[in-house]
Amino acid sequence: MTVIDISPSVMQFLLAFIVVGPLLGAVAALLPAPPGLKGRNPDQAVLRHGVTVTGAVLIAAIVLAVGFDHDHPATMQATTDISWIPALDVRIHLGIDGISLPLLVLTALLTFLCALYSYFKPPAGPSPKAFVALVLVLESGTLATFAVLDLLLFFLAFEMVLIPMYFLINRWGGDQRQAAAWKFILYTLLGSVVMLLGLLLVGLKSGTFDMVALATDNGRGLTTSVQVIAVLAIGLGLAVKTPMWPLHSWLPDAHTAAPTVGSVLLAGVLLKMGTYGFVRILLPAAPDGMRTFAPYLAAFAVVGIVYGSLACLALARTGAKGDLKRLIAYSSVGHMGFVLLGIATMTPTGVNGALFANIAHGLITGLLFFLVGAVKDRYGTADLDTLAGATGAALYGRAPRLGALLAFAAVASLGLPGLAGFWGEMLTLFGAYSPAEGLSRPAFRTFMAIGAFGTLLTAAYMLIVVRRVCMGEHALPARTTPATTPAPSASDAPQAPAAPGTPQTPATTPALAASPTPGTLQAPTTPGTLQAPPAPQLADVQPYEAAAWTPLVALTVLAGLWPAVLLGLTDPAVQKLLSGGKS
Repeated sequence: MTVIDISPSVMQFLLAFIVVGPLLGAVAALLPAPPGLKGRNPDQAVLRHGVTVTGAVLIAAIVLAVGFDHDHPATMQATTDISWIPALDVRIHLGIDGISLPLLVLTALLTFLCALYSYFKPPAGPSPKAFVALVLVLESGTLATFAVLDLLLFFLAFEMVLIPMYFLINRWGGDQRQAAAWKFILYTLLGSVVMLLGLLLVGLKSGTFDMVALATDNGRGLTTSVQVIAVLAIGLGLAVKTPMWPLHSWLPDAHTAAPTVGSVLLAGVLLKMGTYGFVRILLPAAPDGMRTFAPYLAAFAVVGIVYGSLACLALARTGAKGDLKRLIAYSSVGHMGFVLLGIATMTPTGVNGALFANIAHGLITGLLFFLVGAVKDRYGTADLDTLAGATGAALYGRAPRLGALLAFAAVASLGLPGLAGFWGEMLTLFGAYSPAEGLSRPAFRTFMAIGAFGTLLTAAYMLIVVRRVCMGEHALPARTTPATTPAPSASDAPQAPAAPGTPQTPATTPALAASPTPGTLQAPTTPGTLQAPPAPQLADVQPYEAAAWTPLVALTVLAGLWPAVLLGLTDPAVQKLLSGGKS
């Protein structure tokens, strides 16, 4: 069933435009603007160009999704297959199915929202020309990663995003941005070198780099030893990008230093590339190798779930001077642990849960980083102790709509039923309860129990964040003697009568001294507490912020209340992938 019947040639053009369009837009952003399009402010003109290009790509992605045949989501659609390097049989092979289509639309949506947000709130740094060009190159590389069906093209697209993200962190980031950018690039490049060797091994040993052919062959053209080596090499490169514990240490630094837009794209899009590679390449092409490493992958995944949650709890406690952006980054380590656990089960239930959790994490964590960026802009810091304050007002009292949105994103992130974060984690745990044939059920049920414990830890630190940032700290106890047992004072002693005509001093009339000044409002006091002055109001949610955040809120609710929209796309494609190309 298709909502609109679109011809195959138009579908091919749309997919090609989605992949190449941002790249052409990046080139145009660096060229001098035509005289009629310069406008009064060249910086705003180039930012408007970014909104226009990403908006056109998003419209094309939506039209592609509308024209997609939803009755056959396991079939590759909008395919283009052109010979590129005949000597190596490398082809420009593009196509989408129920696995890649949601990721394609998510990438186009988040990039457009980032461009829209940046138009009204440009990041502090060098010329916007370079910023817009880098964001568009980043979008092109990410979209290509989800659309290409050739191993070498996948590697090129996978690497294409590294340089733009490096410069976004290094030139537009905050404190410690250079060290964070170098750490990001070194980790990912080292992982990519190993991954390239694994991709070459698979392609040369099987005789093809075509991912559809490899999935159909289902590892029959590769010996078990070759599959084990390939999974180890390719898996390491993908695990760095995911990121999997203990290869995650670049992520908190990168998120903390990155600008708001960089953090949204890094969490919402780039982390999905690693887990997508596990599903698209390793599960179908090297099933025996994956079966060998699945218990280890699951073990690392659940350690990451617990480790990320404990790190967040440590950052959230009072006096820890924890950074809210860093806390959200560590939460990503835990959430991506659920995705890896679902993949490690090698079952349709677990893999569908992993793909659902991927999309949910992109929506919710993208929203969280938008909100944290807005909070940091208003307060000038993301330090949790500073944000909590000691007034009892915090965000609910100073910017109630912003506080409500932050609370919504937090409860969505902890997996509240009815929101998108719930279904992916639940399906992942169900998959771990009954893993694929050949995997140890006792081991995976242990992993399931640990993962379930991780959900409790996630709820704990997210609720602490909501209490501290949205509600504020309780007032501090006063260092005074309780009012119920007043200490003797000089005023209690018998007083000599005053001389006639002498005015009475406040010291001799304590009741008058305690009374408020006429015409002033007196806040109610609680015995034994210090009263802080009321906190000044902050700017609440602005119209451009509402425009950028509302789609993420709406999709989080929609995916939570109607998960069949997404699962109906992914399930047939996953079934075919795990069965060796048989629907």
